[in-house]
Amino acid sequence: MFRMNSPNTTFTPTLARIVATVSVGFVVTQLDVTIVNIALAKLGADLHTSVSGLQWIVDAYTLAFAVTMLSFGVLGDRFGARRLYASGMMLFALASLACGLSVNGAMLVAARTAQGIGAAAMLPNSLALLNTACGHDSKLRARAVGLWTAAGAIAIAAGPVLGGALIAAFGWRSIFLVNLPICAGGLLATFAWIPHGDTESKTSSQNAPRPHSIDLPGQLLAVVMLTALTGAVIEWRPLGLAHPLVAGGLALALVAGVAFVAIESRIREPMLPLSLFRIRTFSAAVLFGSCVNLTYYGMVFVLSLYLQRVRGDTPLQAGLAFLPLTAGFLVSNVASGWVVGRYGVRLPMIAGACVGALGYGLLHFVGASTPLIAILLPFLLIPSGMGLAVPAMTTAILASVEPRRAATASAVLNTVRQASGAIGVAAFGALASGARAANIVDGLQASAAICTALLLAGAALGCLVHPEPHAREPDRLNLAADGES
Repeated sequence: MFRMNSPNTTFTPTLARIVATVSVGFVVTQLDVTIVNIALAKLGADLHTSVSGLQWIVDAYTLAFAVTMLSFGVLGDRFGARRLYASGMMLFALASLACGLSVNGAMLVAARTAQGIGAAAMLPNSLALLNTACGHDSKLRARAVGLWTAAGAIAIAAGPVLGGALIAAFGWRSIFLVNLPICAGGLLATFAWIPHGDTESKTSSQNAPRPHSIDLPGQLLAVVMLTALTGAVIEWRPLGLAHPLVAGGLALALVAGVAFVAIESRIREPMLPLSLFRIRTFSAAVLFGSCVNLTYYGMVFVLSLYLQRVRGDTPLQAGLAFLPLTAGFLVSNVASGWVVGRYGVRLPMIAGACVGALGYGLLHFVGASTPLIAILLPFLLIPSGMGLAVPAMTTAILASVEPRRAATASAVLNTVRQASGAIGVAAFGALASGARAANIVDGLQASAAICTALLLAGAALGCLVHPEPHAREPDRLNLAADGES
């Protein structure tokens, strides 16, 4: 047994095993966000896919991830996070096998969609299990979240490096098949180290009944809204803004978005509890996460095109070029837990956003003939800033809501982040599309300028969060009165 409700909870070996177990799910979900980017040139050649087709291969995963995560967060609160976490890992493994066996672009997009659904079941429930294992102790949670986030961030950064090595040795199918042994190990650890009937189910039932239904109208409208918006952005450059598919997609996204908000504000058990956004820290942290993911996912996509199509690097060379990202994430993520415990969440969020903005600003000056060594500094600054800020942002989210809403709050945060990442790939990929290398360079410079502005906006949002991760905001105490229960 492990003690979850004591205020003197320590980082025990049992807790360490739970952190390691839930980090496995975070690693595979984040790994598949970026590992595909390094295979873009090979996928385009072998599957005869255009830039817009490559964007769909990347975004099919992040879109499915985003639009189903909220429902899986609610299901985790209802049926238990352990059960949903294990089920998601099984689906992710099967979908990864389908990706590795794909024979054309359409099959790969379908398999990537299934991967995203499995990832959506794992991510919010892994964080709920972690929160419960820490007994909702703020300082212990800050350390655990720092380690959990470090695992995912390293996976994001290591994706291109690992992908390049695997492609060079075994071909592009190996970047999907590598998930099979990882998921097998994660499942064994889940059944061995996380008790059946874990106490997060008790926490979720405190003071309120569990939800009795899934918000199907909200779920469908979210799918329509995000898919239409992302599709319109992806096809905007090749088809033109006036094309019926592009203009119609934007209009459909707007209508679906308005209908989504209207429905979520009226039904008793919404997929997206809008009352959460009345908490200032929660709202600011979610918007901060949106800025972080939109910039990073979009920029990694464009940089992968730049390294292979402008510089002519092989997948392995391009993967090695991303190696400094891994080092930056490793150091800053681990340090973030200590910084949050000592100084609160506001300072690392602001400082991290400013450091990341500086790194993106330097990328604005990269050209076709820029030596690789000149890209080293921004490749260190960007992950250092993000690695400092993201654990603080996650801690702020968990601390701003009641413990029984941990899975739902995590799902809201990561839904927004994944949707923003998909939009970033679509938007920045559109800016960098074209047959000439100059198109990619121009797109890279424009994307870097946008990233700089967005992270500076993120720094301003960081000023709005409550500085202490353990403080209880008045809005948080009034959620039940607002109808959240």
